[in-house]
Amino acid sequence: MKLLIASDLHGSALYCGQLLEALEREGAQSLLLLGDLLYHGPRNALPPEYDPQKVAALLNGLNCRVFCVRGNCEAEVDQMMLRFPVLGDYCLLQAGERLVFATHGHQYNLQTPPALKAGDVLLHGHTHVPAKDCSAGFWYLNPGSVSIPKEDSPHSYMTLEEGTFRWKDLSGREYESLALGE
Repeated sequence: MKLLIASDLHGSALYCGQLLEALEREGAQSLLLLGDLLYHGPRNALPPEYDPQKVAALLNGLNCRVFCVRGNCEAEVDQMMLRFPVLGDYCLLQAGERLVFATHGHQYNLQTPPALKAGDVLLHGHTHVPAKDCSAGFWYLNPGSVSIPKEDSPHSYMTLEEGTFRWKDLSGREYESLALGE
């Protein structure tokens, strides 16, 4: 099974549309969203084609293929707009023998990590910067941001298939990977 992982849409219908094109191009069966779907947040400028209602409609068309964790910009009103759960603080995935703790990153992060074994994965967005790091004894991975990338990073997402994470820009160009056996 192939999973597409993305974070921080922040209400951009333009980039949401490009993400859904990537989902189809990748042939991914499911989409994991790491929060901050509809609202741009007070610290960010409005992204191109800011239209939370259109983003909700686009995502609702995938409701049986999408699952999500709550970002710091999600609220109960967002849940009223979306046909899939968006208010869970985290979800757990299994990748071979490793646990993947997927969250937004505003509560659980490198400064306040969940309990993980060596080699497990903390997967989160929130920073808008792609990351791959194992200095804490577990892997920290971040897909970056679909709509408001920071630190000169690309508009990006990740895929997970057969234990390998791949970072890609929205055109589908791969620029980083990690096989969990590494």
